Amino acid sequence: MAQYTRIEVATIMKETRMVPLFYHSDIALGKKVLQACYDGGARLMEFTARGDFAFEVFSALNKFAIKELPGMVLGVGSITDAAAASLYMQMGANFIVTPSLREDIAIACNRRKVLWSPGCGSLTEINNAEELGCEIVKLFPGSTYGPSFVKAIKGPQPWTSIMPTGGVTTEVSNLKAWFDAGVTCVGLGSQLISKEILNNEDFVGLENTVRETLGSIIKLRN
Repeated sequence: MAQYTRIEVATIMKETRMVPLFYHSDIALGKKVLQACYDGGARLMEFTARGDFAFEVFSALNKFAIKELPGMVLGVGSITDAAAASLYMQMGANFIVTPSLREDIAIACNRRKVLWSPGCGSLTEINNAEELGCEIVKLFPGSTYGPSFVKAIKGPQPWTSIMPTGGVTTEVSNLKAWFDAGVTCVGLGSQLISKEILNNEDFVGLENTVRETLGSIIKLRN
């Protein structure tokens, strides 16, 4: 069962403004990544469930977070059907992120009051997601649409909350473009948790990068 309601998760997303994305099959390494992000100030993590037996890894990481990292909110990404969403919610997933808009996933998550964020690429998809109860829409792939798309959407729909994933980097200029356009938060994957960091197990470097990126985001908000 989720430790946080969808409203609580949405509030944390709006407050921290950054959601790190990560997947690795090694549970021990995953715990170190999670710890580094937590120590750097992150309070959200999207586990992108793309590998075989990924549910076993997520289960171990979520138990670790609940026991050792108070206030850390774990969710699951790359979910493509309601069955997978239900499986991960049984393991305590606090939010579900999908690459596309699917009503079956919306129904499953709404039933348990778990936040779900579907990948959308048009105003029509965004409207459909919001009509199904979506709090924060995922713009995916963000690199295809860019900040100008967000700005255009926010004109007629200032109430729409958008989280771009893909096309977001840790560079201040890139972050500024997205937040100036009106995004609620950003999803950062390999640009934040790079293969180099994982291969070198540079968890101190990861902690510093997370802290610096969050610092840049805070300055952009002021």
